[in-house]
Amino acid sequence: MLPLKDDIRSSSRPIITYAILLINIFVFIFELSLGSSLNVFIKNFGATPYYIFHPTNILSYLSLFTSMFIHAGFMHIFGNMLFLWIFADNVEDRLGHAKFIGFYLICGIAGALLHTVTSPNSIVPMVGASGAISGVLGAYVLLFPRARILALIPFGFFLRIAYLPSYIFLGIWFLYQFLFGVSTIGTRGGVAYFAHIGGFVAGLLLAIPFRKKKTYTYEIF
Repeated sequence: MLPLKDDIRSSSRPIITYAILLINIFVFIFELSLGSSLNVFIKNFGATPYYIFHPTNILSYLSLFTSMFIHAGFMHIFGNMLFLWIFADNVEDRLGHAKFIGFYLICGIAGALLHTVTSPNSIVPMVGASGAISGVLGAYVLLFPRARILALIPFGFFLRIAYLPSYIFLGIWFLYQFLFGVSTIGTRGGVAYFAHIGGFVAGLLLAIPFRKKKTYTYEIF
């Protein structure tokens, strides 16, 4: 399923979400300019599980942070930025700009760490904002369970556009991550599903103190 929009209007301008989105895009443009040096860049700044457990220098630890701003291709960054654009503004609105920065980074690091723990001997660098954005999704489903998500839903060879409650859309999303994560334990490369799971759970837990009542404007259809 592909989200297209939600029905909650943010009451403040999500400046941190915009900044994160722009940073990711600028870094990706920089990646495109590297040519044959791209692999070296990813090796140095991606989060490689083996080197986090067996660090060679400070970059081994810093990669938990730097990896969440690097992407492996157009579809990778498009998917992540789409989810960020749709879900992060309301989470930032509820948490506040300053707290959202810490929240986002902690979720990204939590996701990278769970991936590292489940693949401790992997020498394949992990890159992408998926762990941090999964944290946003975890917070969103807790804070806005009644929000509706307009989604593109595949039915065999056909596609349908429909609204789903956020708890159903994100519940299906999380179940997908869990099932594929379990099925890929011990494999090399591919999608770091446990980074998604770790980020989601971290976001869910960190959002608990922010479950206070607040009035939001919903779109009417």
